Amino acid sequence: MILFLAARPVTPRPAVPRPARRRSPYARIFAVPGTRAFTAAGLLARLPMGMFGVSAVLMIAGSRGSYALAGAVTATGLAATALVGPWTARLVDRHGQARIAVPATAVAVLGSLALLLCVRAGAPDWTLFASYAATATTPNTGGMSRARWAHLFRDDPAARHTANAFEQAADELCFLLGPVLATLLCTSVAPEAGTAVAAALLLTGVLLLAAQRRTEPPAVPRPPGRTHLRPPAGSPPAPLRTRGLPPLLLTFLATGAVFGSLEVATIAYADAHGFRPAAGGLLALQAAGSGAAGLLFGLLPPAARPGRRFLACLAAMAALLTLPLLAAASGAPVLLAVALLIAGTATAPTMVTGMGLVQSRTPAGRLNEGLTLAVTALLTGVAAGSATGGWTAEHLPFPAAGYAVPAAAAALSLAVTTTATAAATSARRSRPA
Repeated sequence: MILFLAARPVTPRPAVPRPARRRSPYARIFAVPGTRAFTAAGLLARLPMGMFGVSAVLMIAGSRGSYALAGAVTATGLAATALVGPWTARLVDRHGQARIAVPATAVAVLGSLALLLCVRAGAPDWTLFASYAATATTPNTGGMSRARWAHLFRDDPAARHTANAFEQAADELCFLLGPVLATLLCTSVAPEAGTAVAAALLLTGVLLLAAQRRTEPPAVPRPPGRTHLRPPAGSPPAPLRTRGLPPLLLTFLATGAVFGSLEVATIAYADAHGFRPAAGGLLALQAAGSGAAGLLFGLLPPAARPGRRFLACLAAMAALLTLPLLAAASGAPVLLAVALLIAGTATAPTMVTGMGLVQSRTPAGRLNEGLTLAVTALLTGVAAGSATGGWTAEHLPFPAAGYAVPAAAAALSLAVTTTATAAATSARRSRPA
């Protein structure tokens, strides 16, 4: 019996194939050659975006003793950027990122250094406005990174959604670290240190990003035969004439007012309660909540109806931004920190969905211009919110009243989108089949 069993041939078991390990959506997009290099350069170029505003407010308010003046100066610079930004983006689309971004950044850096010297030398107030307005040529580095992702994954909507989520989380990371770094430099080193370091980082990051030619989208030159009165047949329409994009830009305008007023209100509130150096940390908590929510949001599949998801995100943002107002009224800094962290969780999903809608509604060949128009609307809102928040913080007797401005701006953005959605639905229903 033993010999029989020993002599019996053993049939090998069929190999069971192991299921392939599913890669993370983020691992999949970063497996493309060149994406890590331009992402690192873009992060370095975007970090100053979270530093310039806080640095200017701390530097001007510290030397001139007026938050209203500081808010007005930053608002003027942002308004100038809103006017010049789309023209810079149009040149980038026509001639390429490397040829336009580098000289535009050099002019903006000179404007930042001029502001620093004017504050240092005690120059008249009008020189502060003129210097900060010269920074309007700062290129939209976030838009250039998003344009690279859109070019690489032009046939993959899921990958574009993940890339947009990562880009928004990267924006929030920069606005998380930027205020902290700016506050630390301005309060511990010198009032002008934040602006100087931000200018150096911006120039270095743009130079590194421009060097990544492999992932740069191809330039789309001006079509032959174009006139100022009428473009030639077949040329892409202007983004502002595209159906569905202008109402979206109005929503971005109101959303930008949320960011601008929240920044100034937090700095003024911390100063009024005697913990001014912690203002950057409070703003970082809001950005941390937004960045974490953005990364998690990127793991979700793209929405079948992104317009409806955008409306839901705006409703959540409007509801959560009432928390900082209530916490600030209580006078407890710990409650304010928690409220800012929670309120930030609705910001990134709103921006990711909104930027996706901008990309889908922008004509091909003018993507950087469309994205810059969205950022322009945001910056215009930031300027209005910064000025309104500074005036509210300085003239109203209650420091917590400044947080009413971002809450009202969030409600306004929800109202604009709700009205536009209802108008579009009514137009579709009334249209003949």
